[in-house]
Amino acid sequence: MHDQDDALWNADLAPTGPEQRTWRWYHFAALWVGMVVAVPTWMLASGLIEQGMSAVQATWTVLLGNVIILAPMLLIGHPGARYGVPFAVLVRASFGTTGARLPALARALVACGWYGIQTWIGGEALLTLLGIFLRQDLRGAVLPIVGIGAGQLLAFLVFWAVQLLFVRKGLLTIRRLETWTAPLKLLACAGLLWWAISAAGGLGPIFAQPSAFAPGGPKQGQFWAVFLPTLTAMVGFWGTLALNIPDFTRFARSQRDQAIGQTLGLPPTMGLIALISVMTTSATVVIYGKAIWDPVALAGTLSGPFVLLGLLVIAVDTVSCNIAANLVCSAYDFASIAPSRIDYRRGALITAAIGLFMMPWKLLESTQGYIFTWLTGYGALLGPIAGILIADYWMVRGTRLDVEGLYRVDGPYSYGNGWNGKALAALALGIAPNLPGFLAVSAPGVFSRVGSLWTGIYSYAWFVGVGVSLTSYALLMKARPAGTPAIGSA
Repeated sequence: MHDQDDALWNADLAPTGPEQRTWRWYHFAALWVGMVVAVPTWMLASGLIEQGMSAVQATWTVLLGNVIILAPMLLIGHPGARYGVPFAVLVRASFGTTGARLPALARALVACGWYGIQTWIGGEALLTLLGIFLRQDLRGAVLPIVGIGAGQLLAFLVFWAVQLLFVRKGLLTIRRLETWTAPLKLLACAGLLWWAISAAGGLGPIFAQPSAFAPGGPKQGQFWAVFLPTLTAMVGFWGTLALNIPDFTRFARSQRDQAIGQTLGLPPTMGLIALISVMTTSATVVIYGKAIWDPVALAGTLSGPFVLLGLLVIAVDTVSCNIAANLVCSAYDFASIAPSRIDYRRGALITAAIGLFMMPWKLLESTQGYIFTWLTGYGALLGPIAGILIADYWMVRGTRLDVEGLYRVDGPYSYGNGWNGKALAALALGIAPNLPGFLAVSAPGVFSRVGSLWTGIYSYAWFVGVGVSLTSYALLMKARPAGTPAIGSA
């Protein structure tokens, strides 16, 4: 591929060769276990308890959301396994060789946000661990502007710096790390659940905690008003990985390996971690009289060697999950913007720098901000991109791609000066219905006059975005499929 345009090619973006395709189904399953068994996933499920759901309702909501997101995960992962190209290159087929930078940048910025969130969580785990050793609160006085304690800021910066040591490591190191640490993470979760059941006096009190939506409850009759946006948030949680899953499936030995590995690794593990999370959070209501949805905060209330082990597991887990789920994809995405000047390492450094200045602790101040503003909000942005990718590859091109053309400025995916206006139109149509609702949720005081119709649509943000963009893109392209290679050109 060295004869391709330097503006579209570098070694990190090139299609994988046979010698690189070594991932078997259990590698994908272990990768998902490693990414799922993480603090944000725990907080996602346990946050539903704080919103008023019972343990059973919260578990089924999480499980259903991940069964739904598995479909686009497999559909978008298919071209990665078949052609060996990453997301940032695949998206050129639909948006154009230049226009592809727009969705790649959108995905990269979301990854930067997640990178900051994970780094904050890891820093909090380290600070809590050190505080247990020294038997004192190390958060320090709250600093102006940033709004957190000096100790918290220092721990955040230390954990941020530690992760930079892995920037030079490739996906092989990440695969090995996830494969070996996945069982340890599951054991740590099981240990915390054992403590919760024991401290709460058995399973009875845990499952006896009623739903706030039950008759006589404080939120009686409001279940669907909470369930629908939370289901959308569950889907949007991994909507990020649904886009850049080709970054991983391009290393699969076969299509079967990526399909089986993802199917076994994602929904079952999410269902399990959700069950453990909601049972533990329900137990905190029995034990402490309130729901503690943050496992780091929960560990800080305990004592003993198992607490220290658990916090160490959280720290190691956060590093491995953060690199696999956020650093890899954003590094590729930033590299695709200027391949001749940005490689994987520089893309990773850009990610770390942006994540540092996003003040991620603001996103985690409440379950409302975490679930309904952050998760649903970026789902409204990334859902339309997923719809366009699915429509382009499966409906417009019949799974046929001109791989050489993906790396040529004057190739079949150049469209008009490198931009496919129809993809941009479909993207705008997919985002537009969700924009008023997002503004109403994120700034209710400013946009208080947004009608209930728009906030209702926003409850289905990811689904609306995917459906509208998928349909509009397919119709626009089939009307005049410009840039579509001839059948059999792959």
